Parts: sequence; structure tokens; C-alpha cells
Amino acid sequence: MSDANAKRAVVLASGGMDSATAAAVAQERGYELYLLHTSYGQRTEDTEYECAKAQAEHFDAADLLHLTTDHLSKIGGSSLTDEGMDVEEADLESDEIPTSYVPFRNANLLAMATSYAEANDCDAVFMGAHSEDFSGYPDCRPEFFEAFQTVVDVGTKDDTQIGIEAPFTEWSKTDIAERGTDLDVPYDLTWSCYRDEAPACGTCDACAFRLQAFQNIGVRDPIDYAERPDYTDD
Repeated sequence: MSDANAKRAVVLASGGMDSATAAAVAQERGYELYLLHTSYGQRTEDTEYECAKAQAEHFDAADLLHLTTDHLSKIGGSSLTDEGMDVEEADLESDEIPTSYVPFRNANLLAMATSYAEANDCDAVFMGAHSEDFSGYPDCRPEFFEAFQTVVDVGTKDDTQIGIEAPFTEWSKTDIAERGTDLDVPYDLTWSCYRDEAPACGTCDACAFRLQAFQNIGVRDPIDYAERPDYTDD
């Protein structure tokens, strides 16, 4: 049951490990959680939604809102939503924008999250973007979140105060895994693979960054993989 006096935060819950860790950080900071999950035509949307539901139960969230935003897949331009484009093999050293980039997705997601937050008198919106994301995804840069904060301040009611919180923008995936392990984040209830619903492929960018993070901290990633390459630096 919602506590009328509690601080409230919307968490963009993709079903993945970064957003699950963001939810744990928000809860640790004293926020009551309102999780927002979107299905936008991504290849693994069913598994991601199941993970988001399981996380909502784990965190005893006040609400889980599931939105279907198929306009992103209809617009196309991403290997996550376009069956005609292959999901690339992992290249952890690349500075190029990968084909998995969904054009301006985070602006779409944050706009919906801000609407949800304002309607429920929430004080913040949390997103799990991190530094290894913004090397390839322009809508994960700290400057993007700063700019979006201005949009929220200008575009909501005068008495609405919603902070855009991206606590991991200066963190690596390894930092997130370490912090989340300390917070007992249920990583068995998360999904990161871009390609497959079960088991995870282990060789796309998302799997590689995730496996590398767990390998770097000496913790076994609890989900199943078709392959578990060693991504640690020799």
C-alpha cells in the first residue's frame, strides 16, 4: 500500500541489471518505487517484462505500469527492433554507435516516465544509464540528462518538482555490479541479452559487458548463457 508521506520515484525498469540496481539505489535513498516498463518491439520483450514484474514484487513496488510503445519499432533504425538487421557480435573497444541504438529512445522513455511521475506526485525519475552506455549511445550522455531536466522543469506544472536521476552516468558496468551485489539486487531476475529470450547468447554487446562486469568482481552471473566467454582483460 502506498504511503502518502513517502518520497516517490518512478524507475524506468527495462528488466535489466542497470535499472534493477537503480531501483535498489532509489529504495535505499528512501523512495517508494513506481516501476515503468515499456515493450517497444525489442527482440527479448517478453523476458524483459517477466523480469520487470519479478523485480516489482521483489522491491515491493507501489505500482508497475506496463506500456506498449510500438511506434519505436515502426520507426525502425535499430537491430533491437528490426528483424532485417543483425545484432552485432560484441566489440567492447568500439567507439562507434552500434546498430542496437534505438533512435532517441531515452527521450521517449523519459517523457513517459515524467508523465507517470507527475500524475502520481513523484519526486524523481531514475534511469540506469552508465558511462559505457554513453560511449556508444548519445542519449545516455550526462549532458542529455541535464538538458532533459530543463525540459521537465519548463514543461510541467509550476508546483511540480521532479528530479531526473541517472546515478550511474560516471560509473562502469563493473561499478554497478559491485554496488548491486552489496545491495543484494536479485540479478537472477534480470535480463540483458539483445538477441535471445533463453538462454542469453553470451556474445552480443549487452551480454559481453554484463559478463565482463561479473567476471571483474569475481561473482558468477546467475542467469543462463549459451556461451560464457572470458571478457576480462589479460
